[in-house]
Amino acid sequence: MTDNCCFDDIRPYHDGEVSEVLARIMDSPDLSLVLARWRFPRLSRWLPAVLAWAVRRHLRRQLGQLTSVAEVQLVVARYMQRMMDATVTELSVSGFDRLPTNKAYLFISNHRDIALDPAFVNMALYQYGQQTVRIAIGDNLLTKPYVADLMRLNKSFIVKRSATSPREKLKASKQLSAFIQHSLQQEHSHVWLAQREGRAKDGNDCTNAAIISMLTLNRPKTQEYADYIRELNIVPVAISYEWDPCDAAKTQELFSLCQTGEYRKQAHEDIASIAAGIAGFKGHVHLAFGEPLQGDYANAEAVAAEIDRQIWQNYRLYPSNLLAYQQMTGKDYTAKDMVALTDCQQQTAQFQRRLQSIASDQQQIFLAMYANPVLNKQREVPQAIPSEQEAPLSSANAVN
Repeated sequence: MTDNCCFDDIRPYHDGEVSEVLARIMDSPDLSLVLARWRFPRLSRWLPAVLAWAVRRHLRRQLGQLTSVAEVQLVVARYMQRMMDATVTELSVSGFDRLPTNKAYLFISNHRDIALDPAFVNMALYQYGQQTVRIAIGDNLLTKPYVADLMRLNKSFIVKRSATSPREKLKASKQLSAFIQHSLQQEHSHVWLAQREGRAKDGNDCTNAAIISMLTLNRPKTQEYADYIRELNIVPVAISYEWDPCDAAKTQELFSLCQTGEYRKQAHEDIASIAAGIAGFKGHVHLAFGEPLQGDYANAEAVAAEIDRQIWQNYRLYPSNLLAYQQMTGKDYTAKDMVALTDCQQQTAQFQRRLQSIASDQQQIFLAMYANPVLNKQREVPQAIPSEQEAPLSSANAVN
């Protein structure tokens, strides 16, 4: 399955489609109202129609002349920079300078934020003069037509999670596997994929072997498994946030799962999470690019274990992680690769303020969220069963 038309329903938009798609987006009344409410929350209650009209006019001025995906992404980059200026104290990168620049890579990262994980990878690639990634995004997030259009303009491709029957799921997985291989080997485009379907809300970053199995569905029967994995140029990426803007919301969700065994999302809750992640304070953000997977891997479990090993070991710890670990376990931990603690008293006070804002019966979940990266870094063999003391501190399985 290599013909481009086989991917039309999931692929990112091409340059020739940009003008038509932008016209559709700019005419969307839903988008205009959302932007008006976000930019002018008080006025939009009294003058929604007027503000929506003003927003549409502004969009036409800003986007009306764009004719390529690269031009669209330059606009996105300017908004990203404004967001970083307001919510990120520093974005640091390690490991990328060791990767040959003449290859297309499949970046598989831990998953903490719906939109910002791949966005920060793109910022790092931009700094090194590299092309941006094609981004895997679940169709469960595309609850509005304009959202789907915006995502696909920004080089996102669709993962069909809404498929229900086993036959539909297999067909969608095969199409996705073929598209990723086509992107890497025929179009020489970088691809970003999360290591699991949902965010690691409990801070325990683990690769789902089913993701790796999906990647190999397009492997020719005559090709060795390890050879196919090597051809994919998989590079694990550890993304670490000093502060998670959605930590309180994630804590409440995990607590609900603990108490009732389920958590029901509100309508468009994922879009609200995206907005909260973008607008919320993140502090220092670090991206650590690992080494391409070139071993003789026998199966998906072995590949997932190596991705876990690299993400756990390359994860950059912050004072927030160590403070949570110390408060959770009563132990000290010295991290050789920790971001420098510039003001211990100030960092401790900020951590305690965030902790105290959480309901007392939910605080252990909050602590585990920040402590689990420390515990994972202590684990030497990913596939080994950890002791009770060193097991990730999870109170419930995360859901997307």
